[in-house]
Order: sequence, then C-alpha cells, then structure tokens
Amino acid sequence: MLEALDEAAVGRWSSAVVDTLTRARGRLDELNVFPVPDGDTGTNLLMTAQAGDAALTSADGTESAWTVLARGAVLGARGNSGVILAQLLRGLADGLAGAPRVDGPVLADALAAAAGAAYAAVADPAEGTFLTVARAGADAATGSVAEGQTALADVVRAAAEGALTALRATTGQLAALRDAGVVDAGGAGWCLVLDALVGTVTGTTPARAPLDGRPARPRRWSVPAAPAPGPGSEVQFLLADSDDAAVARLQARLAELGDCLVVVGVDTPDGREWNVHVHVSDVGAAVEAGIEAGRPHRISVTPLAPVRAPAAAAGARAVLALACSAGLAELFGTEGVTVLTAPVDAVDEDAVLQAVLDTGAEQVVVLPNHWEVTAVTARAADRAREEGRDVVVVPTRSAVQGLAALAVADPARRFGDDVIAMAEAAAATRWAEVTVAEQEALTSAGRCAPGDVLGSAEGDVVVIGADPVTVARDLLDRLLSAGGEMATVVVGEEPALGDAVCAHLSAVHPTVEVVRYPGGAGAVPLLIGVE
Repeated sequence: MLEALDEAAVGRWSSAVVDTLTRARGRLDELNVFPVPDGDTGTNLLMTAQAGDAALTSADGTESAWTVLARGAVLGARGNSGVILAQLLRGLADGLAGAPRVDGPVLADALAAAAGAAYAAVADPAEGTFLTVARAGADAATGSVAEGQTALADVVRAAAEGALTALRATTGQLAALRDAGVVDAGGAGWCLVLDALVGTVTGTTPARAPLDGRPARPRRWSVPAAPAPGPGSEVQFLLADSDDAAVARLQARLAELGDCLVVVGVDTPDGREWNVHVHVSDVGAAVEAGIEAGRPHRISVTPLAPVRAPAAAAGARAVLALACSAGLAELFGTEGVTVLTAPVDAVDEDAVLQAVLDTGAEQVVVLPNHWEVTAVTARAADRAREEGRDVVVVPTRSAVQGLAALAVADPARRFGDDVIAMAEAAAATRWAEVTVAEQEALTSAGRCAPGDVLGSAEGDVVVIGADPVTVARDLLDRLLSAGGEMATVVVGEEPALGDAVCAHLSAVHPTVEVVRYPGGAGAVPLLIGVE
C-alpha cells in the first residue's frame, strides 16, 4: 500500500493504463455515440495513453515523470476524448511535478485542478460527458480529504467511486446516450484510468465493470449509416511557433467554424506547442486559421460520417482533381471538374474515396497533382472499385501536369483512350517549383539551410540560392535548355515573383508561349510546367 506516489509509481500507473485500455478498446469504441457516433473513443484514448507511456519509457530521468507523461500524451493525443485525457494528465502534472510528496491531499487538489483545466480547454462543455465524470471523481477525492480520510488509498478509491457513480448517471443526461442506452464512452475510459491508479496504489484493481452499460446489441459504427448532423470532418494538428494571444484568436475562429473544439498546450524543449482538435465542415478554413496562428504540423483530417456510396449513373464520367490551395482549386474548378481541396499533408484516403463516390459517375479519373499523395489516391481508388466504380488514377506529380492532362481530356472518346491521352500529356510536361527550405538538409544540389530558396526539377533540387527571382530564372533556363514551346507558371502569394519570371521569359526565351495563373494562399511560391 503506497502512502505517496513516487516516480516509479507514475511509470507503473502509466503502463497499467495502457494495458487496461488495450483490453477495453473495443468495448469503449462500441459505446461511442457522443459527440458523433464514429466508434473510435477507445482507440483514441489508447493511442493517447500509449504516446504518454512511450515518452516515459524513453525519458532520461532529468525531468519529473509527471511532466514527461503529460507532454507525451498532449503531443500524441488523438481525437476529442484523447485530447481531454491529455489535458487531465497535463493538469495533474501542473500540480504534482514540483510537489515534494504526492500524498492524498496533494493528489486530491491536483485532480480538482486537472478537471477544471479540462473544462477550460473545451470550448463548449456539455454535462453527461467525460468532463462530468472527471469532475465528479475530483469532487469525491476532495470530499474524502474534507471528511478526514486523507490516506492516498482512501483518496484514490473515493475518486474512482465518485467517477463511476457519475458515469452511470450520464445515460440520463444526454439524449444521444439515452436513445442508445449507453454510458459516455470517454467517461468510462476515465473510470478505467482511475481504477488503474487504485490498483497501483493498493495492489488491487477494483473488481467492477465501468463498461457494463453497453447496448444489448453492440453498435458497429463502421457500417454505412446516415451522416450525423453538423460539421463533417475532424481536424487535428499540433501548433508550434505561436503564443497565447494567437492561440486565443485561433480558438475564437475555430469556434465560429465548428464544434467539439479542444485546445491543449504543453511546454516542450523547443518551446510551447498546442494540440488543436475541432469538428468542421470547411477543412481548408480550419487549417488556414492554424497557419495564421503559427506553424501547424502533423495535420490529420478524418470524415466524421461513414463513407457512403450513392448510386452511380451508368456511363457517366467525371474527373476529380486534388488541389492544395484555394487558387489551384478555383483554377481546376473552372475546367469543370470536381475538386478536393486540402493541404498536401492533410489529404485523407476516406475523403478522397467519398469525393470519388460523390461524383455519382461510373467512370472517374483522379488527378493527385502532387507526388506525395499519389499513394493515398491509389488506395482510395482501389476501395472505390470495390463499390463498383471504374476509377483510374493518372499519376500527375504536379498541378501543372494535371492542367496538361485536362487540356486533352475528351469525354467523347472511349474512357480507356481518354485516360491514355491524359496520362501521355501529363508525362510530356516537365515540372519544377520554387520553394523555401524549412530545415537544414543535404540535397542533390548541396546542403541547404532553413530559409534558403530551392529550385527543384521533377522533385530533385537543382538550384539553391537566397533570392527567389534569381533561383526562378536559373531554374527556367535549365528547364528550357532541353526545349519547350509553352511554359505554364502558377504564382503563389507574391505576384512580383510572377512578374519577374514572365519578364525573363519574354526577354530570354521570346519564342516560348507563357500562360500564367494565380496559385493563391497555400500554394508554393512558384510552380512551372514546360511542354
């Protein structure tokens, strides 16, 4: 029986939580009906706990185990429930990392502070949820101390019992839970986390089942069903290079765009980072809000409603083009094709599949328009074929290759012949781009440093410099040295770069026809195609 939680006990608790959630993941997923019935609460809780435990396992012992566990959980948190779990752990770390002795009263205070922090992290908290269960457990812990039962074992038992009592009441607090006849999935997961803490402190895990409140016929939310009302995608990312004021503006903007907003911050050796989670209908706007607030990375986009397959119109044909910026999306849209807009690192296989199915066409050509998403689109195409669609991915490695493919598309041709013509046009278009290095790296043109301007041809860096105009001119001269009749330039957010490039082409390569398009926010500084 422990009288206080030391560093070793934190590690044992973390391992026990991972083991417990591993066994319960499937049952927790079945309970998941709120805020959306996407059947992943158990999975998200487990992945978050695993991230925290992995951080502890690899720690060098120079920091408090509480701090390391919380940071690992925040940076690895998945989904709405995972981010709330991470915030609870971070709240515990804030109260316990510097404590000389973590006994019953100290833990009770930390549980109360953690529950308060979790409520503060959620933009629109609802009762009958994970938050309710966490607060009830904390209230029971502080109540135990107030009644004179201050031993660590008494406090953790009280917290677990209080949470379980609140969990059983959640069924009657939310209409979605009442209709399904289940308790809240996130709250059930927190009860398991507290039970693991009881087992760590006392040596005996409570012999009870927080998951008893399951429907008689478990729901399998992966089967096709009517989409839930409201925002249609879960967007999550880590945010670096920001500050509290920018994050506050981000929260306000995301609250306007969607719901289920949770933002949790944590200090790292490289500065403060935030884990941002929201459900929205406009994925691009959510990501753009993140870009305005700092540097979003590890962006994930997951459709909230199960993928459905509307009936295909026999013989109908469509083209789906992916675009990484609003300007490119508008450009492809004017060509009369369906456009899926998302940053390159946020292209989701389910979203591509749904976009293919939503065309309603029996025959669909997909233009990835970036070499990094070709594999994702290929997997989505394989799944669409299982739905009875004739889908072909033309491997356009750049948006300019996609434009070249569209220029020769002819719906009057046989589908197979049209695909061949589009693929040949794309392959005949040499492409290049001007970008800015984000980190030091060894390239085919030498070593680059952050901030260097890179000129790449067919994906290989061939020019490194300090001035975008100089790099762009050099890059164009290299491309056109092999010949070319037409150059397509797509200019990002700096029109002056486009002006300089077009002037150079006119002066040095006067016989080359030039077509210029705006790429808009989110596009690379300069994209070039030569035919």
